[in-house]
Amino acid sequence: MQWQSLRVSCAADVICHMTRQEGTARMNKKPKGRSPTRGSSGRSYRNDTGLTRQPKKMRGRKPSSQRWLTRQLNDPFVAEAKLKGYRSRAALKLAQIDNRFKLLRPGMAIVDLGCAPGGWLQIVADRCQIGGSTGKLVGIDLLEMDVLAAAEIFVGDMTDPVMLDKVRGAIGGSAHGVLSDMAADTTGHRPTDHLRTTALLEAALDFAMEVLVEDGFFLSKCFRGGAEQSVMNIMQRNFTTVRHVKPAASRQESVESYVLATGFHGRGRLGSHDDPDADDEGALPDAEKGGYSPI
Repeated sequence: MQWQSLRVSCAADVICHMTRQEGTARMNKKPKGRSPTRGSSGRSYRNDTGLTRQPKKMRGRKPSSQRWLTRQLNDPFVAEAKLKGYRSRAALKLAQIDNRFKLLRPGMAIVDLGCAPGGWLQIVADRCQIGGSTGKLVGIDLLEMDVLAAAEIFVGDMTDPVMLDKVRGAIGGSAHGVLSDMAADTTGHRPTDHLRTTALLEAALDFAMEVLVEDGFFLSKCFRGGAEQSVMNIMQRNFTTVRHVKPAASRQESVESYVLATGFHGRGRLGSHDDPDADDEGALPDAEKGGYSPI
């Protein structure tokens, strides 16, 4: 009887062990069909294996640098920009915005503030047929960059009145559109970064309102955070339509967005915003009245 009980106990142990092995195999078994196409961040990254790719030679780099390199390596828009010969993935942001709103046309005069490394200039030069028509393209940036045959590029600070005079002269005194992809160097303190980038947005808007022709447009980077509302109100008074735009190439987890103002008329330049003591009449009109649109 003792021998039979031992045999039964051993058989039960074997069955239990086999059951655990089968369960583990089922858990580790990959699903049939497509390979996984999402990285650990949840973004869709597709390569030959369907797995998130890791950069080589990561030793000695800061964790923030390692994360940035991994994100760049797996970003499909980085790969697309490289494939199309663009100088930066930011070129795809402007291309996507223009595909939707049809801003750029042959023969236009366009100013690009903060133009380095030149991705936006490439898009404008192609779609406005700069060099093959009467259009003009002028850019300015603090950083030096490779020459772009179709554009006249200045190296300097766009907040310097002397530099802005040079840009204004190069464009012929007026422009159909003013672009700005400028952002202040980040400090790691989000409220501070927001205020500094909003100051650049305001400086770009001031210049745009000086040079834009009737019905011109203004497109600028804008980090949402509240401080930009006064600038939005000024745009609302001087453009027919003002809206926030976030193209697909702009990372969804980022606070980055763009503000697009179209239909410049400039009739609000003498409004109450010129008087710092005036009451803020800032309630924006409804979207159906041709005013602010959140999308």
